[in-house]
Amino acid sequence: MGAPPEESDLLTIDGLAAAVGLTVRTTRYYASLGLVPPPIRRGRVAYYHAGHRTRLELVRALQDHGFTLQAIERYVARLPADATVEDLALQRAMLTSWTSTAPERLTHRQLEKQAGRRLSDTDLQLLVRLGLLDSLDGGYLAMPNLRIGLDLIDLDIPLDSVAAAGDAITRHMASLAEELTTILRDEVLGPYRSQPHAPEDAERLERTLPQLRQLTLEAVVAGFQRAANAVITRWLGR
Repeated sequence: MGAPPEESDLLTIDGLAAAVGLTVRTTRYYASLGLVPPPIRRGRVAYYHAGHRTRLELVRALQDHGFTLQAIERYVARLPADATVEDLALQRAMLTSWTSTAPERLTHRQLEKQAGRRLSDTDLQLLVRLGLLDSLDGGYLAMPNLRIGLDLIDLDIPLDSVAAAGDAITRHMASLAEELTTILRDEVLGPYRSQPHAPEDAERLERTLPQLRQLTLEAVVAGFQRAANAVITRWLGR
């Protein structure tokens, strides 16, 4: 896990938990699952360094994407034993969710409370079809943008039209996300990893990726607006 850490950089379990934003209990549990390597022992006290912190941050990024702990264990087990802090930080940066909040588990009653009214089976099926809701045992997993779907089904337009529009968005956005991710992997991260680089280079790239995500979202919105205006112009010219 890289060069030996400086004594001043070592953290206790309390410090590690605080640095990652977890409770000490959760941090101990993750450590017991092997999601981080064993700590450094100084007498009876266990200490952790930047490598432990970076792995825990990677675990949190995977959780934000909805991975189960079992899936995370399998992922972490495949990480190279000599992966550096910079390598792990880049992986986390790539895996960081594009949404600011994680999906929320809701009971049927909580879901209807958010909607402000009763939801019919047709409403629920539409929200699932739009990718804004997933059925779980005893409840639902609501996506952060659930409110968009709730507002759509309240509009005075045929629900089949809403569903068809949702299908079109999902189809094209999935294709776009796949293509853009491939470009990032092959033309940005690929060349970076193939060349020698200093830790500060990795830190700079890690800071750049969140900015790139935000700019990409803005570019997608602007691109759709431009394309929609072009369609309207063609219609008017017929």
